[in-house]
Amino acid sequence: MDHTQDTDRSAAADRLSFDDWDELQSPPPATTDFDAVVERAMSRRGFLGGLALMGGAAFLMGTSALTPARAASRLGFEPVAANTLDTVTVPKGYRWQVLTAWGDPLWSDAAAFDPQTRGTGASQERAFGDNNDGMALFTDGARSILAVNNEYTNLEHTYGNRPDGKPVDADDVRKGKAAHGVSIFEVKEADGGWSVVKDSPFNRRITADTPMEITGPARGHDLLKTAADPEGTTALGTWNNCGNGRTPWGTYLTCEENFNGYFSSSDPEYKPSKELARYGVKTEDWGYAWAMADARFDISKNPNEPNRNGYIVEIDPFDPTATPKKRTALGRFKHENAELVIDRSGHAVVYMGDDERGEFLYKFVSDGTYTLGGDNSGLLESGSLFVAKFNDDGTGEWLALTPQTTGMASQAEISIHTRQAASAVGATTMDRPEWVSANPKKAEVYCCLTNNKNRGVKPNAGGDATPANGPNPREKNNYGQIVRWMPEGGDHTAAGFTWNLFVLAGNPTVHKDAYAGSANVTADNMFNSPDGLAFDSTGLLWIQTDGSYKNEGDFAGMGNNQMLIGDPETGEIRRFLVGPKECEITGITWSADRRTVFVGVQHPGEKGGSSFPGGEGSVPRSCVIAIKREDGGLIG
Repeated sequence: MDHTQDTDRSAAADRLSFDDWDELQSPPPATTDFDAVVERAMSRRGFLGGLALMGGAAFLMGTSALTPARAASRLGFEPVAANTLDTVTVPKGYRWQVLTAWGDPLWSDAAAFDPQTRGTGASQERAFGDNNDGMALFTDGARSILAVNNEYTNLEHTYGNRPDGKPVDADDVRKGKAAHGVSIFEVKEADGGWSVVKDSPFNRRITADTPMEITGPARGHDLLKTAADPEGTTALGTWNNCGNGRTPWGTYLTCEENFNGYFSSSDPEYKPSKELARYGVKTEDWGYAWAMADARFDISKNPNEPNRNGYIVEIDPFDPTATPKKRTALGRFKHENAELVIDRSGHAVVYMGDDERGEFLYKFVSDGTYTLGGDNSGLLESGSLFVAKFNDDGTGEWLALTPQTTGMASQAEISIHTRQAASAVGATTMDRPEWVSANPKKAEVYCCLTNNKNRGVKPNAGGDATPANGPNPREKNNYGQIVRWMPEGGDHTAAGFTWNLFVLAGNPTVHKDAYAGSANVTADNMFNSPDGLAFDSTGLLWIQTDGSYKNEGDFAGMGNNQMLIGDPETGEIRRFLVGPKECEITGITWSADRRTVFVGVQHPGEKGGSSFPGGEGSVPRSCVIAIKREDGGLIG
């Protein structure tokens, strides 16, 4: 997910959010194609002014939404009340513990986290990274290996020992780069609790300096060649790793999102190409100053380097010697997560969102097919890439991205300039498509459209005010929503699909109109900015938020960011968890027996208002927590 939201997010560049920084340079459209699609669809159904009516609920959540009053709830816990406490709140009968936090060593010879210095480059390379995001637990029967993304660093926290909270020397840059990437480590459960297995042979840090193999159509392309890598086949590092995915052959997929914010230019007169500008690459970075110690982040010296980032990286968590692979066949954009399903045809299908306002939803279909117990290591190297188009009548289609449809010279160029390819075929621009998750019980897929602060009223040519409606009929999309689609014939490789909206977030205690949200949003479960999304094995949908925690005005009564569970069959949603102050709840995975759920708490105290998890006066630190039922039962 984008770690800079519309309402409550400070950031590196003069306290602007990273989105705002991009948008000052390259303003996206105030509305998206999807806005008009839903506005027209809703208008024809005649309920623009009455989302709470049963007809509206049927369109929003499908016909199953008409039955919640008659169906027994599958949500076996008492909902948690919204709050603004500086701790984690879970349902009655549950307990939580911190598994690991930013700076905790993964090896016994590494130094413990130092709250005064916040560590060094050397110590961070041997410790859990910062601002953990997507994660997955891998179990081979004897061992459990946790792979966790480390998306970015809060400069004020990382460099709290510096007068202005910014890196000043090469070791500061080394520490910052080491805090990014992926932390992989063994965990074990004993005496009812979980802990990190220090010195496990599986423990590994993958950072912004780790060698990576470039695979797929773009491998060796001229746009990927640099002085350090004249063949265009080997890149260094991965960073701004947001959501994740996993494969049935046991590998981890980490997703590069806002890679652009780390590049700058030593030549103030240098002008980035329009292709780089489309990805937000500018002459100034977001305060990380990596170019100060590493010339590959200086675009005036290495203009092709940004083209080597923005991919999905495949990692084998059980082989700490394996080289991570950048899978260019899945496209280059600001990847949120990667939801992989094996279609009944055997093809691997990967759904992906590009987390920026006005960007797109994608689908990759592998050329080869999955073989149980076979060699599937090359399955993501080649395939077909598609982008979504949503129609007014509740149908949609996946548009192929090929040289013939895009006018581009090759599939390699499409893999590098994927955003431009999607624009060329007329795909539907979206409101920040974030995590995507597929229902394990039926052929349907869900995606969080987190928000769009640019939605508003703009005068048309005649001077009248025209609402900039989105996937809900609201002038400004502060709350967000979740869209779902059903592939034609239950076939994930099919070109067609139908779609509706599972939920429109809102605040029924403040608003009585469309801003109240859909029929399944009440005063007891309201939330804003759905972001993280994952199905458990029973078919329940876990929703994580990254939005406003003002708890006033439009967001009154919503409290801190939270995690909820929804039932796709009935539309019921209950709040399961509330996080500490100024945090985002992101990343989720389960133990093999589903008696523990691991959840990420990212950037608590991003504005200085939290001491989580260490308590009053301590440095706030992102962490992974483990949640269990007190009676040892199944989670949820």
